[in-house]
Amino acid sequence: MGKQDDRFIPVHEPLFETKRRIGTVIAYRVFSASVFVCIFLIWFYRVFVPVEIDESRTGLVRLLSLVMLFAEIYFGLYWVVTQSSRWNPVWRFTFADRLSRIYGNDLPRLDVFICTADPVIEPPLLVVNTVLSVAALDYPPEKLAVYLSDDGGSELTFYALTEAAEFAKTWVPFCKKFNVEPRSPAAYLSAKANGLDSSAEEVVKLYREMATRIEMATTHGRVPEEARLKHGDGFSQWDFDTTRRNHGTILQILVDGREEKTRETIPTLVYLSREKRPQHHHHFKAGAMNAMLRISSKITCGRFILNLDCDMYSNNSKSARDALCILLDEKEGKEIAFVQFPQCFDNLTRNDLYGSMMRVGMDVEFNGLDGNGGPLYIGTGCFHRRDVICGRKYGEEEEKSEKIQEISKPEMIKALASCTYEENTQWGKEMGVKYGCPVEDVITGLAIQCRGWKSAYLNPKNKAFLGVAPTNLHQTLVQLRRWSEGDFQILLSEYSPIWYGQGKISLGLILGYCVYCLWAPSSVPVLIYSVLTPLCLIKGIPLFPKVSSSWCIPFGYVTVAANVYSLAEFLWCGGTFRGWWNEQRMWLYRRTSSYLFGFIDTIRKLLGVSESAFVITAKVAEEEGAERYKEEVMEFGVESPMFLLLGTLGMLNLFCFAAAVMRLLTSRDGGDFQTMGLQFGIAGALVVINWPLYEGMLFRKDKGKMPMSVTVKSIVLALSACTCFAFL
Repeated sequence: MGKQDDRFIPVHEPLFETKRRIGTVIAYRVFSASVFVCIFLIWFYRVFVPVEIDESRTGLVRLLSLVMLFAEIYFGLYWVVTQSSRWNPVWRFTFADRLSRIYGNDLPRLDVFICTADPVIEPPLLVVNTVLSVAALDYPPEKLAVYLSDDGGSELTFYALTEAAEFAKTWVPFCKKFNVEPRSPAAYLSAKANGLDSSAEEVVKLYREMATRIEMATTHGRVPEEARLKHGDGFSQWDFDTTRRNHGTILQILVDGREEKTRETIPTLVYLSREKRPQHHHHFKAGAMNAMLRISSKITCGRFILNLDCDMYSNNSKSARDALCILLDEKEGKEIAFVQFPQCFDNLTRNDLYGSMMRVGMDVEFNGLDGNGGPLYIGTGCFHRRDVICGRKYGEEEEKSEKIQEISKPEMIKALASCTYEENTQWGKEMGVKYGCPVEDVITGLAIQCRGWKSAYLNPKNKAFLGVAPTNLHQTLVQLRRWSEGDFQILLSEYSPIWYGQGKISLGLILGYCVYCLWAPSSVPVLIYSVLTPLCLIKGIPLFPKVSSSWCIPFGYVTVAANVYSLAEFLWCGGTFRGWWNEQRMWLYRRTSSYLFGFIDTIRKLLGVSESAFVITAKVAEEEGAERYKEEVMEFGVESPMFLLLGTLGMLNLFCFAAAVMRLLTSRDGGDFQTMGLQFGIAGALVVINWPLYEGMLFRKDKGKMPMSVTVKSIVLALSACTCFAFL
């Protein structure tokens, strides 16, 4: 405490602290250096050490060696790039008690944006639970507003929200009185499956009645007449010819927290379905976000914004206060534009069958990015400064306006969500969320950081938000295809971190972005290894040094050390050994299907052959498929070009490995193993890792098996490749 002019001036109390683990970082850097030395030795071997082979095959072997050199140079350089997210990790810890002591309930306004687009893929009841969970955040209700953007323009979603608005009058006070966690009614019921407190029984009864009404309306595809009469002003905005792709702006303030009678009870609740016309591009989720930015600026104008996907309910009611500890910190907070929480899921199997959690990415890599200037913006679970996402540069004065808007009629602001409002403006360019990329969130975060801002990463033990992960392989691969395609498009665009970020963000952060931007092209070297290793094994062409050669050591060290470290890192992040093994399988499947198709799609787009599309991932699964998912049985079940490619590669490896083993067993001296031991090891590991694929193709009888047409085509293509290569 200091004294000046007889007044005490409080010393600044940090609202958060940043910690580093110096010993762990130094140990990792030593390990990293040893791996790089061996990578360099592998490159040296490929260039300068000739392979002993029959002279008749010299030309083919040289060509194959060059191809393998290309793949290994890529692997080595990509590995160097990935070190950026492990070289300088930091961890953030907040002091919410200090925030409460300084601000009390006098916190800045917070607007929550939730996006939904399809009432079939994203059921209204699921959306409602997300809305109710954030409406009950540990935050002054008069300072909180929840906006639901419905790009499906569905009466069913609007009806569900009207029901939620009524139930919130009971749910929000109940949560705050009894400190309920989590604050999604469905998640709360699931957590209390073994019994409910007497105080909760009436609330739960009301929720179940509401859920029944919503599900019945959804099943029948029809809104009850009594609801239409009760909310006539809202439903009257749907014309007889309204469709999801052709309708005017629909805006309804269901709960107006600006009115005295609703203050200190429940927050403002707003439904928005922006105008859509076939002749106007609506820019997918980015367009919806920008429409909400404009509409909310005329209703509540929160200084900070939280955006969530419709399935990401609040699992930790104090997340907003944690984020504000960083954004309102007097010393370091002023340079932070957004606070990103990890994308976590509540429906993962014990061993995360499809690697949806990306556990190491969330628990390790994002902390590394934070140490280099901040994590990526991933499109959900993120707290933004409104004026920054709208274009304010670092160093410019912030306009602080907490004045409640005086607009009473939604009709007065509907034009802000019209199709033509953005024409000849900077929306989607210098203002709001960026347009023109399937991963608009990543490119928006990059642009913010290049304007001088930093971001911060928070990963509390009690996860802030939980969503719904894909429950079958095809959904997972489709989602990853869109992500990899979008990230690769960024790399090749004017917003490439390599040149757009040059001189604006740190080299470590540029490389951190490149880790994700290079997902798609990484499919090419992985495909080379996956195809050439088994084919050369069946033909007896060695691609690696003999087992007895000292040159085998760097190959073996890189393989073993990298995998052992990967396993240790995964277990440290709370995973299981089987979960790590599933992650390795998905590492292979992503790169030989999703990333490859994302790579091809991007090239086609650059050539003007196709355009990008935004694919919504289904949030529900049919009953039998859901049961198989719980039992961790991999789901195929549909015809897909990606499954055809995976099946062909899997069968190719199986045929080649089986043929090579037969040749080894019938040989007298076992020379094949001495010459091609590493190839046997790689091919054998691929056979083991592909076992669920073989089960789905050859042994299973349930609906989740691989379609027979895909299995037959895969076998034919694999046999054809083996035959053709054998006669080279």
